[in-house]
Amino acid sequence: MARRYAIYDVFTANRLEGNPLAVVFDGDGLSDAAMQAIAGEFNLSETVFLQQPQKTGHAAKLRIFTPGYELPFAGHPTVGAAIALAEDGRASEGEDYDLVQMLEENVGPVRCAVRGRAGEATFAEFDVPRKSVRLEAKFDRQAIADAFSLKATQIGFENHVPSFWSAGVPFVMIPVHDVSAAGAVEFDPALWEQITPIAEGRLAAAYLYCRGGVNHVARFHTRMFAPAMGIVEDPATGAAVAAFSGAIHSFDQLIDGHHPFLIEQGVEMGRPSLLHLHIDVSGGEISTARIGGQAVKIAAGELYL
Repeated sequence: MARRYAIYDVFTANRLEGNPLAVVFDGDGLSDAAMQAIAGEFNLSETVFLQQPQKTGHAAKLRIFTPGYELPFAGHPTVGAAIALAEDGRASEGEDYDLVQMLEENVGPVRCAVRGRAGEATFAEFDVPRKSVRLEAKFDRQAIADAFSLKATQIGFENHVPSFWSAGVPFVMIPVHDVSAAGAVEFDPALWEQITPIAEGRLAAAYLYCRGGVNHVARFHTRMFAPAMGIVEDPATGAAVAAFSGAIHSFDQLIDGHHPFLIEQGVEMGRPSLLHLHIDVSGGEISTARIGGQAVKIAAGELYL
């Protein structure tokens, strides 16, 4: 049968930037092996399959696959799928709209708001379904530096040190001195696999970050490397930003209130992305976190499966 799909560039308002995502609209009836093979065929960092929801009133059930394996949750598939569903369900273009969707993911239900405005790329924002938690791990600063072809003195800034966090997908957070250091990285997957911890049955990915950015509005500049997922480098990683919320709160000691952040990623790949992170702190703890961004459709077609 023919199954419709679309390609969206996510966390950007510009085509051929951001993080490309394959959205398969007719995902029902596909086996896990078939979905994994299709994700390998697209060979993008993630492919999301939309299926009929299990609960009445929910928009869809999402199955998210990297070229290597299935993920319980991921940010750019959540944003891209929410926008794809909203745009696919609209009879005409050029109308302003706001809607809220409940998306079923393996991590649990995810609430996502979508905002469409005439002449603008559609924006979606979701509530992080699981709070970021710090995981136990010890790190050798020199070994980390070697894996990224940096000096040990370039690892860390202020009180930020390497740490291990997860909001559904585990990431090692690696602070680097500045944007120049981030741009000088030459990643060695073999060395990384020797030192990275294992969590939830898989090797953790690396998320490098520093303050500032190439874009003057960015609060943080980031890069993400995940060889175990089949991803050499990712241009935008919502699941990493979800985990990063915990590191920001821990090291920067956010006070009670609302804290907005713009995070850039993908600059060194020629795929600049902007991810919106909002953290609400109450009683010294993160009460809610939201991640959002724009997305634009760049291609559509059919799979004959």
